[in-house]
Amino acid sequence: MAKIEPITGKYIWVPFDGEEYRIFFEEAGEGIPMVCLHTAGTDSREWRHQLCDPAINKNFRVIAIDIPRHGKSIPPYDYYKEKEEYKLTAKFYSGIVMAFCKELGLEKPVIMGSSMGGNICLHLAENYSNQVGSLIAIEACEYSPGWHIDYLRHSHIHGGETAATSVFGLMAPQSPDKYRWETWWYYAQGGPGIFKGDLYFYSKDHDFRGKTEKLSGDVPIYYMTGVYDFACTPEMTEDTATKTKNSECIIMEEIGHFPMSENPELFNSYLYPVLDKIMANR
Repeated sequence: MAKIEPITGKYIWVPFDGEEYRIFFEEAGEGIPMVCLHTAGTDSREWRHQLCDPAINKNFRVIAIDIPRHGKSIPPYDYYKEKEEYKLTAKFYSGIVMAFCKELGLEKPVIMGSSMGGNICLHLAENYSNQVGSLIAIEACEYSPGWHIDYLRHSHIHGGETAATSVFGLMAPQSPDKYRWETWWYYAQGGPGIFKGDLYFYSKDHDFRGKTEKLSGDVPIYYMTGVYDFACTPEMTEDTATKTKNSECIIMEEIGHFPMSENPELFNSYLYPVLDKIMANR
């Protein structure tokens, strides 16, 4: 019998800020909508294990998107006319995510993101707390400087291999090699300058210092960080969580910066109790 996964891929046109974006997403399951946001420079494939987990998708409609310029989501048609290099901003990122949710008709979805997808959860809590149900901020903190580096887009080196290798050490040594190298492969396939442009948001535009304490607490935030992450250390996450009303902080052993793809079985074991709490409070 053929081994066919339950994932379905679709495209949706999302109007936002005077443009229409053709966005690709994968989904599986039924129930509470949960939108999954990938890390910098890669795409929705990072979430394939959560999409295929029956313990998750029996209660959640798991939706993993490629934000514009990533994976199968094309850039704007006139991107080749842009005079400045691509730089992701919090305003665009949070806006396009919520525009996607609106266009798909999602009612108070759970937003789960990792790395830059985790950091954007703080901005969603600040500006869209009445439109989301819960936030799962993985490998997230209020400020993560030092990663917007010029050599990540340079004509003398292979951008994909450089991006992939630059993050390889962020994964835990206990994570299975097959998954670590799969994550490397995703990074090696990013578009020109996309990883660097995403890191503009991650390390420069995202500076939430002085604002974390002011979040209303209307939407619960679950912080989850791996002990082997040195881009967003457990201490950085714990410091952010202590300032966040209505939040919980989970530190994950034997996991690095890419929990959902580098060690999915272990990560899912940490995720299940969070999802149980979300269902209980829905």
